[in-house]
Amino acid sequence: MRNSLFILISLFLVASCREEPTPKPKGLLRLEYESASYESLDIDCPYRFEKNSRAQVDGQRDCSLVLQYPAMNASIFITYKEVDNNLNALLNDAQKLTYEHVVKADNITEQPFINEDDRVYGMFYELRGDAASQSQFYVTDSTRHFLTGSLYFNSKPNYDSVFPAAIYLENDIRKIMESLRWQEK
Repeated sequence: MRNSLFILISLFLVASCREEPTPKPKGLLRLEYESASYESLDIDCPYRFEKNSRAQVDGQRDCSLVLQYPAMNASIFITYKEVDNNLNALLNDAQKLTYEHVVKADNITEQPFINEDDRVYGMFYELRGDAASQSQFYVTDSTRHFLTGSLYFNSKPNYDSVFPAAIYLENDIRKIMESLRWQEK
């Protein structure tokens, strides 16, 4: 009996020590979003652009509106103002709004936007870090129209968590800027 117990324990030890354990890499959450499809925003305002078909238009007032993304718990706030000899003040306000996030942002990248054919000039700001807003932009024709936009998530800022959604929505903002056309009311 003693020998059989010894043999059994020996076999168990030999069988359990064959493979050396290897540590597994840390897993990361992978968020994937469906490809965006765009449609024309049809509102009675002096501008038009293409928006993501998944975005819901909410709170339209005085040609300002909110594009809601319920699946991502995010919103793009768009504000329209007429230029009335106040272009410098509007530009300063848009830049000031962006740079108020510098306290929490690790980096702010400016990307100029110019579409001379359609008189659309602006700036896209990409904010990195735990800032309240991950993207901001403004566009103008320099004489009559001024449009600003800000991306916000309805959660406490955590850059690592919102990064995939922020990249997806930054592409939507670029599409808004690229497709924007000024209209006369």
